[in-house]
Formats: sequence, C-alpha cells, structure tokens
Amino acid sequence: MGAPAELQVDRVVAGYLDGIDILSGLTLNAAPKRITAVIGPNGAGKSTLLRVVFGLLPARGGRVIFAGREIHRLRPDERKRLGIAYVPQGASTFPHMTVDETLRVGGWTVRGDRVRLRKGINQMYDLFPALAGLRRTRAGLLSGGQLRMLAIAKEIVVPPALLLVDEPTAGLAPRVAQEVYRLLEQTRALGITVLLVDQNITDAVAVADDVYLVNMGAVQRAGSREAFASDLSEIVRETLIGPDARMTPNGGEGECTDASSP
Repeated sequence: MGAPAELQVDRVVAGYLDGIDILSGLTLNAAPKRITAVIGPNGAGKSTLLRVVFGLLPARGGRVIFAGREIHRLRPDERKRLGIAYVPQGASTFPHMTVDETLRVGGWTVRGDRVRLRKGINQMYDLFPALAGLRRTRAGLLSGGQLRMLAIAKEIVVPPALLLVDEPTAGLAPRVAQEVYRLLEQTRALGITVLLVDQNITDAVAVADDVYLVNMGAVQRAGSREAFASDLSEIVRETLIGPDARMTPNGGEGECTDASSP
C-alpha cells in the first residue's frame, strides 16, 4: 500500500443518531487506479463509510481528502463534479426509463457535449455487451444482474476518478456475480480508482489490490490481496463467524465457501 492515495479517510467519526457512532475514528487510503476492498460483517460500518465519502452522511469528526483536497464539507453533487461516483446497494435506476435513457442520465455532467456523451454510452455497450441488445428496454424489465450492470455503467459513462461500490453482487446468482466482478476488474483499464464494500469476502479479496477488514466501525487489519488470501479461511472463521465456529466443507454453520453470510 505504498502508492500515493487518491482517497484518504482520516480518523472519521460518523453515525445516524446522536451519541451513537457507527464509524469510530476509521482511517484508510484508496490508491489511484487500484481496487480497494472493504470487508467485514453486517453492522461493521462499511456502507456508512461510502455514504460519508460521497457526502450523504456528514462526518462528526475527522477528514475526507480526495486528490489532495478536503471534501468532507462538500455536497454530494459537488463531489460528483470532482469525479466521485457512487453505486449504492439498493435500486439506483428508474424502472420506466430505457437502458439508453438511463445511461444518458448517468452522463449528465457532460450533457452539453453530445459527441462526448454518445462516445461514453457506446463505450459502456462495449464494456457491458449484455446491455447492448437492451438499449430500448425499460429498466423495470431487466433481470437483477442486468440491473446491477446498468447501475455500474450509469456511473462510469463519464469515467470518474473514484467509484464507490456497495455490495454489487448482493442477491445475485453466483454465475452472474462473477460477471459483475469481472466488469469491476475492467475499470482498471479506464484508470478508475475503486472503493468496493462487500460481504462476499472470497470474491472481493480476489478482485482487489488492497484490502481492509473493518468491524465495529474501525479497521482491524489492512494489507495486500496476497496477504489476505494466504489466510483467508482463518479471517472468515475468526473475525466474521467467530473463533469457536467449525469449518465445514459442504455447508452448514461455519461455512466459509459462502462468505456473504456473516
């Protein structure tokens, strides 16, 4: 993790209710043009972290620094214009809009430049071929996997400097989930820095360059993908399942092949 940070989260404290902190002095860096994964159990503060970085939840303390500039007092639309995009876990598309219309909405920051906007949309169809034949299809008629692809594509029509992604494969079939992860890996070719929040530990670590393990609103461990992969089963068992859980190869309590379960 020696590369200069595109994003710095410095001792951030945040929460939704007075007196209750979800993030308790959390610090992490996301290096340029790399995928940084944040893993941990439900309630660890992972999604809260992304909301703070995008400006949907104000920080009570600490700083958020993007490309050398403190941004924790900026509105979400101001952060968007600086090059920060956010793909939430829930629905982020309009069901009555077609795929092509949705991508046009995603390119609103360059809406005055029709050539650039069309070039960006065509690039998304090249990157997401599953959407290319669905240009005139309403989003409400898409499958879960197609919707997740559209949600990501919408945010990178104008390639951001930083892409925040929250649980991109939640509820998807394993085959479809793998396709979404492959697409996230391709964002490196666009020069995008990715901060990925995920409960699917095994797959998140596999696509990441750097990994942070977060629990109770603080970083418990940080390192490279290789450092985490070397003892991933132990991390899943002791941190997310509990030190007394049994490891079973074919399912049941303590199952580590389905790391999406806390």
